[in-house]
Amino acid sequence: MLPEQLKSQIEKDCADDIESSAIYRGDVKFYVRKDRLIELCRYLRDNQNLGFNFLSMITAADYLDKREKRFEIIYSLYSIPYHHRVMLKIRISENEEVPSLTCLWDTADWQEREVYDMFGIKFTGHPNLRRILMDDDWVGYPQRKDFPLTYELPEFSHNRGNVQIRPTNPERN
Repeated sequence: MLPEQLKSQIEKDCADDIESSAIYRGDVKFYVRKDRLIELCRYLRDNQNLGFNFLSMITAADYLDKREKRFEIIYSLYSIPYHHRVMLKIRISENEEVPSLTCLWDTADWQEREVYDMFGIKFTGHPNLRRILMDDDWVGYPQRKDFPLTYELPEFSHNRGNVQIRPTNPERN
């Protein structure tokens, strides 16, 4: 299906779910109403003519002081049987939560945790929303534009003097 056909079919069937749409460099992109995200994604996954059976990416962008709503959540869906792709975007303010897509795609689990860990965006209904990259006691969200760029490296000195440096492959030396 051509991008124009894909865009018009989804717009026709899901007009209430979509705020705006565009085709950019051959990719179909939709801005989606947050409260309709799960219904739209279920339709895209289950519709036999579309078959978006793979959630390939979830990420976020921080537009601090650039837009009315600070964050954008970006979803990339791919149809393995039909080889087409669609991008869904949601705009949210600082403390808004987004519905989790773990009920539709298992791949949403770790991707939503990564977005939470890096941006502090919470996903309602996620079964295990906790840090995945940073330490559990890490303060802040490093991909936010207001995250401080200066820091002190932690000193790991609890075993200084006990560490023996040995060659990794003694037979090579």
